[in-house]
Amino acid sequence: MKILFLNLPYKFEISRASRWPEKTKSGTQYYPYWICYAAGVCMNRGYDVELVDCIAKKMTTEQTVQLVKNSAPDYVMGEITTSTCAHDYEVLTAIKQENPGVKIIVGGTHATVLSEQVLKECMAIDVVARQEYDFTLDEIMKNANDLSKVLGITYRAADGSIIHQPDRPWTEDLDELPMVSKVYEKFLNVNDYCYAFAQKPMVQIFSARGCPFHCNFCSYPESMSGRRFRRRSVKNFVDELEYIHKHMPYIREIFIEDDTFTVDKKRVAEVCDEIKRRGLKLVWSCNTRADTLDYETMAKMKEAGCRLLVVGYESGNQNVLDETRKGIKLEQSEEFAKNTKKLGIKVFGCFMIGLKGDNLETIEDTFRFAKKLYPDMVFFQQAVPFPGTAFYAWAKENGYLRTEDYSKWLNPDGYLDCLVDYPYADHKQIEKIRDNLMSRYYFSFTYIFKTFLANLDWFEFKRVMKGGFTYIWFRIKKMRK
Repeated sequence: MKILFLNLPYKFEISRASRWPEKTKSGTQYYPYWICYAAGVCMNRGYDVELVDCIAKKMTTEQTVQLVKNSAPDYVMGEITTSTCAHDYEVLTAIKQENPGVKIIVGGTHATVLSEQVLKECMAIDVVARQEYDFTLDEIMKNANDLSKVLGITYRAADGSIIHQPDRPWTEDLDELPMVSKVYEKFLNVNDYCYAFAQKPMVQIFSARGCPFHCNFCSYPESMSGRRFRRRSVKNFVDELEYIHKHMPYIREIFIEDDTFTVDKKRVAEVCDEIKRRGLKLVWSCNTRADTLDYETMAKMKEAGCRLLVVGYESGNQNVLDETRKGIKLEQSEEFAKNTKKLGIKVFGCFMIGLKGDNLETIEDTFRFAKKLYPDMVFFQQAVPFPGTAFYAWAKENGYLRTEDYSKWLNPDGYLDCLVDYPYADHKQIEKIRDNLMSRYYFSFTYIFKTFLANLDWFEFKRVMKGGFTYIWFRIKKMRK
């Protein structure tokens, strides 16, 4: 049995695994890590596996169709997202037309939340594997003649009807998952991937899945990984860190892709102690929250090689934070920022505008708060109404949602449009405010001379300059239109 895993081609370089799938503004390109984990499981189960990142290889639809014909798989597995689904349907339809015997399975955030709609919209798709699908694929293939035995899928029956099976239980023992770094080694070129804020080459891995918090705008816990926080054992996780250290010495940074790596501070401390006990000289970064780290734990992380923390500050207005169910206080964010500066840990601060409760004054509060915290890098993004989130429901119920035609989510240049018109600002005004906030932050005298030039070694300088020039060129092209 052969399975061809595809990161489907697109018109632009886009990161489907990103929480905001769009053409990058600063050179970032995510690994297709969900399909890589699933490919690893299938390899361990004895299937003949091939994995191709069509985006990294800059493949066209025609080239992808030919790839499938040459590979002659029994199954093709790919992911679709809300912002790319219209084009993804075209690619999958072309694959099916030229390879009518192949079974097509899709997963991902959009497919999970709108599985029945996806099957109605694209007749080429045979099965949707919802949520985490690492172990679902094995069951699909073992029960190919009777998919009613498989949980966690929505499928097209022989009579054309669509069957929605009950959810599959979450994978509790994450030690059952393969080392995704080995899958990267086998199928991908690590130099094709990077974060704008990370040293290159880098890898993305998980130490845990699931997020116990309830932010109303975040799609991952509502679709792929759920609200239940599940961990790899400390030994299992550090074994992979050690594997990367010893067998992939060219990797300069490891990014821990957990929604929030620091949910369990005791476990974080144990991971750091184990890294030090094994004498691993690593550079790593992770996603965190401002309320899940104290100074002592942060200091342990620094000693174990933590270089940078990605934190969702979101807003500088407490009422907006409360409306979004973020569950943090501004004072906690201030304490977090103060501790990172004491320890010399870099921070990538994420802020959102157009959240529930926002208005022009609260958006300016957010900018002032960003200046007060002064992250080393910052991102202002318009809130995106992903299907399945409470933010989507709120925007739709109030008549703020501009369109439910997902083919219009990306503008002609490949960037996410603002999809909400607010009483205080329409989508064009929000986009203009967003871009102005980025410019006001990065082109300020203080940032250029105090934060940027004063804290960079040569390697960091080159990395940040590359990201900076990419963003500046993005702004120039926008202004020319």
